[in-house]
Amino acid sequence: MSDNKATIDNIISSFDSFEAVTSGLSEHQWATQSLCPDWTVHGVASHLAAIETVLTGWFPSSDEDVPPFEKASEFMADAAGLSGADLHQTMSEIFAARRAELLALSDSQLDTPSFTPVGVQTYGRFMGVRVFDLWVHEQDIRVPLGLPGNDGGAVAEQAFGQIESSIGYIVGKKIELADGKSIAFELSGPVERSMYVTVDGRAKAVESLNDPSATIAADSLTFALLACGRIDPSEAIDDGRISWTGDAEIGERAARNLRFTM
Repeated sequence: MSDNKATIDNIISSFDSFEAVTSGLSEHQWATQSLCPDWTVHGVASHLAAIETVLTGWFPSSDEDVPPFEKASEFMADAAGLSGADLHQTMSEIFAARRAELLALSDSQLDTPSFTPVGVQTYGRFMGVRVFDLWVHEQDIRVPLGLPGNDGGAVAEQAFGQIESSIGYIVGKKIELADGKSIAFELSGPVERSMYVTVDGRAKAVESLNDPSATIAADSLTFALLACGRIDPSEAIDDGRISWTGDAEIGERAARNLRFTM
């Protein structure tokens, strides 16, 4: 399966999962604070529907063509007055339109140079960032609602790749690991990862380390939520969801400074 095909499958799977987890929620549940500080569950759903509304009917005419993101705030303002059930119906209709568009795209279209939130790449890569956004926001509502799920499997694996690709930046700029030091991240699942970074002038990911200065251990969901600034590091440290061995100062500093996006 091509990377583009996998990405489209994962977006569609994300739509399906988000629709399923929000189906039948009570108005009280829709009003629950999400892990994203600015939004309730209703706000998260409105945001996702708004972005897919922006992308519906848009395809890059050049790598300088930016989606009409101004439509997102207009959509969210209108959606604020909807009941949870009405928002769910509206969101489902938007997702259906996007499914049809995405499934109609050829590999060559997905390889078209495009604006993305991480610089000019391809439309397919843009959709890969959408997988990450959809997955993180789904966890934003699942965790506070006490409805765990979709934290492993193909969607989570691709979403986690966005974090993994930034691990050098996280270690160098956020953890500020000193020159000559190294760090290992051992994630126990459901997305299993071993990530290694050494600092030799600059922080860079490497294939392996013989004797890291510190080793950080966590489950993948906790690591992702910390990297996305969704949970308090002190709470994750205190309850043992993240721990370390080796240099204690480096380990604690790493556990407290994983956030690279929000």
